[in-house]
Amino acid sequence: MSTVKRWTVDVLVNDDEGRTYAEACLHSGEADTRLVGIGRAKLNPADRDIPEIGDELAAARALCDLGQRLLVEAANDIEAVTHEPVRLRR
Repeated sequence: MSTVKRWTVDVLVNDDEGRTYAEACLHSGEADTRLVGIGRAKLNPADRDIPEIGDELAAARALCDLGQRLLVEAANDIEAVTHEPVRLRR
């Protein structure tokens, strides 16, 4: 029988004067792993201010950063078990 695990990611976004900051926080349930990815966006002064675009960019960058951090965490866990260097592909 397979086991379903629930992991949740909260994405928090904050805008302030043309700068957007986002955090993507992973909560992995029973293992209680908590990882945070960071993303930023800055409005180009020549562009029209459309806050939703800054939110999307910052959130996407935070999620990419979170994914990279999760790969590093997995590689560290594998190395701890195998005592061999690990190099994971993206």
